[in-house]
Formats: sequence, structure tokens, C-alpha cells
Amino acid sequence: MSQKISPSPTPTSLQKIVTNEREFSWKVASNLFVSFKYAWAGITYSFQTQRNFRIHTSVCAMAIALSVYLHLRPVEIAVIGITSGLVLALELLNTAIESIVDLTVKQTYHELAKVAKDCAAGAVLVSALVAVLVAATLLLPPLVALIISSL
Repeated sequence: MSQKISPSPTPTSLQKIVTNEREFSWKVASNLFVSFKYAWAGITYSFQTQRNFRIHTSVCAMAIALSVYLHLRPVEIAVIGITSGLVLALELLNTAIESIVDLTVKQTYHELAKVAKDCAAGAVLVSALVAVLVAATLLLPPLVALIISSL
């Protein structure tokens, strides 16, 4: 079975997302505002380049909106928010791991690179399945009751 290697972003398209102002990115951020700026840059990068991050963000927003609409208890909304946040955080880590692996293997196939990427993607999948289970457990009963009452 042949392995397909996805092309990395072209240097010009990547420069639009990742600016050169972080020449010394290994240094500690000068203040808290700068730290938040870098964190937001990572979220923005993932949102712009990762289809699954956009999907997870949309589903998370819909689940929380539905929770509020159905008047779930605050603790139930918090549980949905925490599980959704975990999915988004793991998707960000998955993006980081994929990027560092791509940097390391320089677009060549290596079995350990595949393992690292597959395990990171698996972590996202497990968290997403748990989030679906939690959301279904908390959202379906009041949603079904609302549908039945409207009939």
C-alpha cells in the first residue's frame, strides 16, 4: 500500500498566516498580553488551516447554544462546555504535533511519524466521541420532550 504525503503549505501561503515577527520565538514572551497574542495566533492558524477544527468549533457552539435554548442546568451546560473545550484543545495539540512531525521528517515517509500523527488524531477522535456521548445524554431527553410537546 503506497503512502500519500500531503503537500505542506507553500511558503507564501504560510507566511500570510505565520508572520516573521517571531524571529526569536524560542524566547519567553515579554508580557502577558504578548503571550495571549501568540496563543490567539495558534487558534487563528488552526481555524484557518484545519477543517476539523472549524467543524469542532461549529458543533461546540451549536451544542452550547442548544443547551441554553433547552434551559439545561448550569452544571450541565458546563459539562458540555468542558467536553467541547477538551475536543478543541486536543485538536490544537494534534495540529501542533502534525506540524512538528512534518518539520522533522521533511515530507518523507517514516513509520514513527505516522504513529505520532495517528495517535494524536486518535486522541481527538476519542475526545470527540466522549463529547458526543455527553451531549447526547444531556441534550436528547429535553429535546425529545420539546419535540413531543410541540406535536
